[in-house]
Amino acid sequence: MTSYEIIARLHAIIGVVALTAFWTAGLARKGSPIHVRSGRVFLLAMVGLLTLAVPMCVQRIAAGQTSGWFFAYLLLITATASWGAWRSIRLKHDFARYTGTAFQVVAAMNVAGGAGMLGFGLYIGSVIFIGFATIGLVIGLSMLRMRRRGPRDARWWMREHLGGMTGNAIATHVAFFSIGLPKLLPMLSGPVLGQLAWFGPVVLAFAAQYWATRKYVGTAPVRSAQSAPLRVA
Repeated sequence: MTSYEIIARLHAIIGVVALTAFWTAGLARKGSPIHVRSGRVFLLAMVGLLTLAVPMCVQRIAAGQTSGWFFAYLLLITATASWGAWRSIRLKHDFARYTGTAFQVVAAMNVAGGAGMLGFGLYIGSVIFIGFATIGLVIGLSMLRMRRRGPRDARWWMREHLGGMTGNAIATHVAFFSIGLPKLLPMLSGPVLGQLAWFGPVVLAFAAQYWATRKYVGTAPVRSAQSAPLRVA
């Protein structure tokens, strides 16, 4: 067994832990001990997944595989989602610190990565590359816009947390449906099902985010940064 195969198997095992923890947190009452603990397990599992993904991407790139660059880009946007989901809870009373220098650097990296992947996807004619390139662009530009305009309301941190968990949900479920499930059930492989495995979780995750935002954040009129009880630069 090669080192790549060992890492891939560890990656798959941790992926099962991540999926289990995600749904445990998602189905638990928000703010309950089960939700908090399983959420921590999920984010720790994501750290493990992202760490193992680095050498996997490096090996693919070194071997001249185009997919290596795409997976490196997915690593960037997934890391951004995990980082944002964690920091939004940790710094929910400090908007200025949350959107500090590191926030702006990560935003710029997402814009650059999305633009580069979009150009590459157009060059090779890959619908998947083009589609996922827009996610990085939206993430990066939204982060920069948020930094410039300030918080929408006092529960900006919940919006950020839900957005980060949406990105994590997309990453874990795309990996399961596009890589894990076809290995378990080969009859589910194929070009059409492959496209559904990539884009289906994206559509469902954003629909779930819209529902969760309306339920847990609400649709109250946007309050100015001056009226919100936050520390704003």
